Amino acid sequence: MIKVGIIGSTGYAGQELVRLLQPRKDVEIVWFGSHSYVGQKYSDIYGNMFKIVEADCLDDNLDELADQVDVIFTATPQGYLAGVISEEILSKTKVIDISADFRLKDVNVYEEWYKIEHKAPQLIDEAIYGLCEINREAIRGGKPVGNGEVSDVRLIANPGCYTTTSILSLYPLVKQGMIDPTTIIVDAKSGTSGAGRGAKVPNLYCEVNESIKPYAVATHRHTPEIEEQLGYARFALVNGNDRTNSAVSDEFAENNNPGGDPITINFTPHLVPMNRGILSTCYATLLPGFTAEDVAEAFKTEYGNEYFIRLLGEGRFPETRWVEGSNFVDIGFTVDKRTNRVIVVGALDNVVKGAAGQAVQNMNLLFGLEETEGLTMPPLFP
Repeated sequence: MIKVGIIGSTGYAGQELVRLLQPRKDVEIVWFGSHSYVGQKYSDIYGNMFKIVEADCLDDNLDELADQVDVIFTATPQGYLAGVISEEILSKTKVIDISADFRLKDVNVYEEWYKIEHKAPQLIDEAIYGLCEINREAIRGGKPVGNGEVSDVRLIANPGCYTTTSILSLYPLVKQGMIDPTTIIVDAKSGTSGAGRGAKVPNLYCEVNESIKPYAVATHRHTPEIEEQLGYARFALVNGNDRTNSAVSDEFAENNNPGGDPITINFTPHLVPMNRGILSTCYATLLPGFTAEDVAEAFKTEYGNEYFIRLLGEGRFPETRWVEGSNFVDIGFTVDKRTNRVIVVGALDNVVKGAAGQAVQNMNLLFGLEETEGLTMPPLFP
């Protein structure tokens, strides 16, 4: 039985963790942490949990929680975990962080984009970027998947929603040298749950309904995360090795170049009037000699055995409705011969594969379970 604590359990990502973990026979949620609702019944906040969760919300005392659980999920604002985590906590339990505090290996890049001081830079190198389809071996600490052996990894940086769909859509083409990495453009759309549960005027119904709007144009904080991970893929290409992104990032850290081979992209997010979903349309110039057949083969090579990545092939494109409520990522592409650009479209549920589902996937790997455990539910429709 894996004992779990969730800090931020009353946010959208935290509630999704509860939904995914509560039915499991091998998991017990012993701590429903919430900064705003301490002492209130969890099911009074989320009525869908009535007669399912009887517990009251507790505080966010990580020091006390670490003595009671095997893993802590932190679905908290940027800067929170870095401000409270310690070596003592990590010596007692594993932490899977759904915020961005440990995703970026260069502390200066983090502070530049997030506009806050990083309070635990000494732990950045230890954190593993938890994009399972790319860093599975590093997450498992080199141990076989599904054999019950617990990984030695203590801290997981769970990737963001925009970044997951964007990186997975582009990674095979960068890694196999099929595109000019200086020409990458990502145009992405998100449902409003991606903005969190806090009351904000721009996210009110009347502000969002019957409209679509870009935001954080050229300044969105997921930009350097996409660039860094694709930079590791580019390094692997240039240096002729086939290591995981985490292995490559370790080499960069040793050589004081934590950001990978520099890749600069244009990333523009948009808010659309739906509850869930991310759709990322990615553009790049296809290098001479490569065809649509080569692109299809690249995706098959990298993802052909991945359960959670569904390759739609050439000319068929994903829709957010076909991934809603699931941990799947759907990817389709086409090659525009007129402009010699490849267009890759990826879709996922931002609350599941873009947050809580991916965190559970990481937990499964850390504890030697089947990676798909508790995550095989089909998408919801209608």
